[in-house]
Amino acid sequence: MSEGFRLGVFYTIVRPEEKWIFAAAEARGVKVERYDDGEVTFGLDRPAELPDVLVNRSVSHTRSVYATRCFAHYGVPTVNDPAVVELAGDKVFASLRLAEHGVPTPRTVVALSPEAAVKAVEEVGYPAVLKPPVGSWGRLMAKVDDAEEAAQILEHKSALSSPVHSVFYVQEYVPKPDRDLRVLVIGDEAVAAMYRRSSEWRTNAARGGAVEPAPLTPELSELSLRAAHAVGGGVLAVDLMESPHGLVVHEVNPTPEFKALTGATGVDIAGKIVEYAVGVGRR
Repeated sequence: MSEGFRLGVFYTIVRPEEKWIFAAAEARGVKVERYDDGEVTFGLDRPAELPDVLVNRSVSHTRSVYATRCFAHYGVPTVNDPAVVELAGDKVFASLRLAEHGVPTPRTVVALSPEAAVKAVEEVGYPAVLKPPVGSWGRLMAKVDDAEEAAQILEHKSALSSPVHSVFYVQEYVPKPDRDLRVLVIGDEAVAAMYRRSSEWRTNAARGGAVEPAPLTPELSELSLRAAHAVGGGVLAVDLMESPHGLVVHEVNPTPEFKALTGATGVDIAGKIVEYAVGVGRR
């Protein structure tokens, strides 16, 4: 398929997803060059040896942003584009962009101080969900049911030293079934979808949520593509909920895991990612 073509993979650890990407590339005659995000360095001058395209698989948002920017500086296209990584990886930026493009989302209010965050929760109403602007796997999220609980959570967050905890992302709690939806979009195609079920309000597969294939209805595909294109497109996981008023998008992930989705649907997602990346590298 692509003899002589070099696919760079920037990663933190080699998970099943990365192993599948390596195998899919090999099966297509694509040479893989590995970049460990804890070892690689970036100078200002263009190195002599570079891949034709880079697939970002780092689990760190910060490392992803800086690495894709550096590879772009060298003239290497990346999947995803640095602007997409930066935008979709920050819930505040992503929510603004989704709203600008008319994509339905849960009611969201952003605050920049603990005092303003109290008002933000009151604006959204109880129950509300507090999320860090950057993060995945449902970590550091909290559902608050009353003012006392909100005050306690906000006090704890404001005591944390990380700058990310100085920004308060408050979202309405959406009464939904015991499931949400994840759709993987690659370029202009919604390639696979699954339900994630849990008795807990967080349904992330990484937290033990059960998964099963979901039908890619025209409505689901169209909304997922709109959300993905709103943040710039590429390889993106769009997370949706079935609200009383219809589907809403609550997150777009620019570096998605797909082990659970591959297992649920049988779709060769790794192969599709490799083929998409080769196409990007040849533009």
